[in-house]
Amino acid sequence: MLSKKIENALNHQIKLEADSSQFYLAMASWAEHNGLNGAASFLYRHSDEERMHMLKLVHYVNERGGKAIIPSIQQPPTSFQSLSHIFESLLKHEINVTKEINKVVGACLEDKDYTTHHFMQWYVAEQIEEEALARTIMDKLKLIGNDKGGLYLFDRDIQTLANAPVPSPKTA
Repeated sequence: MLSKKIENALNHQIKLEADSSQFYLAMASWAEHNGLNGAASFLYRHSDEERMHMLKLVHYVNERGGKAIIPSIQQPPTSFQSLSHIFESLLKHEINVTKEINKVVGACLEDKDYTTHHFMQWYVAEQIEEEALARTIMDKLKLIGNDKGGLYLFDRDIQTLANAPVPSPKTA
C-alpha cells in the first residue's frame, strides 16, 4: 500500500507527464503547420511516449492500492519561434521533469518505500536518455544554423527517430 505522501508525489508526476504530452503535441502541430513533417512526426511520437509514461504511473498507483488522479489538461503554447526554440524548450522541460522525478525518488527513500523506489528507477534511466537525445538534437541544430538545406536534411533525418514503435504503458 502506498503512503499518502508517495501517492501524492506520484499523482503530481502523473500530471507532469500529461502536461508534457500536451506540450509536445503542441510542438508537433506547430512543426507540421510549418512544413517540418519529420520534426512533427518525431514530436507526435514523443507526445505519445509521454502519455505512455503517464499511463504507466496510473497503473502503478492503482495496483499499489492508491488512487490515480487523472489531471485536467493545461493549455500549452500554440506558437514557437523556430525549430531550435522548440528543442530548447523541450530540453528545459526534460531537465525540469528530471528534477521532479528525483523529488519522487527522494520521497521514496525518506519513506523507505523501496518498491516504488525500484519502480521509479525506470523513469530515472529514461530521463538520462531524454536529456541526451534533446542535447544531441540541439547540437545538430546549432551546426545547421540558418542553412535551409541543412534544415531540410535534418527534418528528413529526424523522421527515422519517429518511426520506432511506441511501447505499451505496462511495458514502457
